[in-house]
Amino acid sequence: MTAALSPGAWPALVLNADYRPLSYYPLSVWSWQDTIKAVFLDRVNIVEYYDKAVRSPGFELKLPSVVSLRTFVKPTRQPAFTRFNVFLRDRFTCQYCGTREDLTFDHVIPRSRGGQTTWENVVAACSPCNLRKGGLMPDDAKMWPAQTPFQPSVHDLHQNGRHFPPNYLHESWLDYLYWDTELDP
Repeated sequence: MTAALSPGAWPALVLNADYRPLSYYPLSVWSWQDTIKAVFLDRVNIVEYYDKAVRSPGFELKLPSVVSLRTFVKPTRQPAFTRFNVFLRDRFTCQYCGTREDLTFDHVIPRSRGGQTTWENVVAACSPCNLRKGGLMPDDAKMWPAQTPFQPSVHDLHQNGRHFPPNYLHESWLDYLYWDTELDP
């Protein structure tokens, strides 16, 4: 069965020592190779397994599907200022017209007018709106963002990320995700 394993197959959900994911967006996962290495270096505890195994002439190990770190890693309080996080804050939606196609980002106050590349001045925008606004101020272009840009908290991004679940969630992961969602009666 090991011959069928590809480098991208059988990822492991990585939990902190408190059994919460290291991150939700993007979801903290490792390749099976990195997971096996961490197991042998005694950096993780195996919590759940896949039905697949890796074998060598004298050894067999079922592939871990969920692992927890042995040492707690303190989560960051403020998310990194990245294109992905700007899009996530703005729910992958152009802040001028509402489309979700062909996204880029726009400086509300253009850089040519002294605008900075900061959370408070950058919004998700589609290419046509970005071109239409160009170097104009919002009042001059008659284009205002749907929401005032702001520096989100990790919680803000987690809340928005719930609307965009990962493409792949193994059933063994579900007990460790979304602990703070309401339970079905």
